[in-house]
Amino acid sequence: MESKIKVLGHPAHQQLIVIPLGLLIVGTVFDVVYVVGGRPIFAAVSFWNIVIGVALALVAAVFGLVDFLAIPPGTRAKRIGLVHGGGNVLVTLLFLVSALIRGGTVDHRPTTAAFALEIVALALVGVTAWLGGELVCRLGVGVYPTANLDAPSSLGRKRGLPLPVEHVPTWPGPHVTEP
Repeated sequence: MESKIKVLGHPAHQQLIVIPLGLLIVGTVFDVVYVVGGRPIFAAVSFWNIVIGVALALVAAVFGLVDFLAIPPGTRAKRIGLVHGGGNVLVTLLFLVSALIRGGTVDHRPTTAAFALEIVALALVGVTAWLGGELVCRLGVGVYPTANLDAPSSLGRKRGLPLPVEHVPTWPGPHVTEP
């Protein structure tokens, strides 16, 4: 199932999610450094990583929602997409609450509650990221129907023109190799 919104020929959601995810992970790592004895600058940088990460996660979520709505109802992909998206909404809310809690502290230092929310959110991200991989790698969500190991570049193909016949694969199955 092809993604509905693409940037340079690739699904927008998969491209956009890496930035907020990276910011949220780095923000939490900086809080770990601060908590184990780092300087207050680590807490401040962590806070802003989390604030920007939450904002960008909301942007990426819009593109994910568009792709989710295009998944046919009653499919395994729809069920997994619902858990993936719902889990990521929860992750974003946990980080948002963490940022709101510490927004009023001196130097944006994390309270115990704010730090705990970040750790729980990161554990949940491990699950939702795996589900996202399941959607793409196993169920083909966001994948071109003509994808194959020798497919032409998405940048070199003219929009609206069909692929040459030699590039349209037959699908022999996931473990069949050509002689």
